[in-house]
Amino acid sequence: MIRRSPTGRITHRMGGSRPERVMIAASFVNRVGNGLFNAASALYFTLVVGLPAAQVGAALTIAGVIGLCASVPGGHLADRRGARAVMMLALSVQTLSMAALVLVESAAALTVVATVDQIAAAAGGAAWGALVARVGGDRPALFRARLRTFVNLGVVLGTLGAGLALAVDSRSAYVALILGNAASFALCALLLLLLPHYPVPPAPAPRHRRLVLRDRPFVTFTALYGAMGLQYPVVSLLLPIWIAEHTEAPRWTVAALFAVNSAFCVLMQTRIGSRVETPHDGGRAFRTAGLLFLVSCPIFALSAHVPVWAAAALVVAAVFVHSLAEVWESSAGFALGFGLAPEHAQGQYQGLLGLGFGAGQALAPVILTTVVLGLGTVGWMVLAVFFAALGAAGPAVARWGLRTRPQPDKSAETTG
Repeated sequence: MIRRSPTGRITHRMGGSRPERVMIAASFVNRVGNGLFNAASALYFTLVVGLPAAQVGAALTIAGVIGLCASVPGGHLADRRGARAVMMLALSVQTLSMAALVLVESAAALTVVATVDQIAAAAGGAAWGALVARVGGDRPALFRARLRTFVNLGVVLGTLGAGLALAVDSRSAYVALILGNAASFALCALLLLLLPHYPVPPAPAPRHRRLVLRDRPFVTFTALYGAMGLQYPVVSLLLPIWIAEHTEAPRWTVAALFAVNSAFCVLMQTRIGSRVETPHDGGRAFRTAGLLFLVSCPIFALSAHVPVWAAAALVVAAVFVHSLAEVWESSAGFALGFGLAPEHAQGQYQGLLGLGFGAGQALAPVILTTVVLGLGTVGWMVLAVFFAALGAAGPAVARWGLRTRPQPDKSAETTG
């Protein structure tokens, strides 16, 4: 299938324009590095450096909370100075901070270095969202969906590489993973040099420094999106514990569910994302995601009450439904996140969305372990209703957001 670019040139949809291919390559490289690091970071600081797990957790939590505060200011800076420039600066800082982790020998040093890294990550994330909007042109949600396909693939490949290093289980192997992630940041920044220079969109007067905080529909959607983000740790955190402690399913089921989740997201993100591009589409997709979570959560709960192979089959089936919901939810986030944001303020709008998502991820472990693991089957039902209620609000928030967007001057169009 082909389409015409804004300049009239025909490009293949799967190949995309040159800036799109550059952005995909840069994101892929960056996420391979993330996969290398994330799978082994906690083990490095506890087993190799010898820090207590509680100190490592506290350091990373402090860094994460402080870093979140940089999301909106970083996005505002991207709107004023250019998204590519801010993202390249953030990647350069992360290259240095990640490399510096191999020198860390204390909890205090880990806190400082990790905080610098998280501040740069938050600011760079907001700039990255704005850059996606520029590169994606008039279809940023579809491009973001395509991008997520390669992002997921990059994380999977990085995680496989980390598995090889973990099998070696030596200091040099862990250090190689950390430096590999640092190198991925540097290479990602270099690849962004291949992007064209996008001029900063002019902002209407008066320019509000925190325009996004005045946008009540978008703030409301950010809260919904952050809360719905609890679904991500369901697979990565909650299910392994649930399977091990509450079901008769064999332990290899954990690996199977990760494979199903990753493969489904890689294969289906673009296919479903191509159907969810406008804010109206996004509102309906958010509702669809909530309804699918309403189905998947009870199936997870049921797996604790059946024999071993039935439990394994139910968990895999539930992950399949959960993954389908995840793709609809992420597509909704792209459509509403880009569609409700004014062109001149994409950075701060993406920054606020990242802030909401990050806050939800920070709270997710305590909520999921307390509610679901604490209440068991009832906890799964509560989670299902929670997700469904969030999703049900999607269409109304989309309509509210569209009503409050500036309307084109029809009289001027008629005169022209």
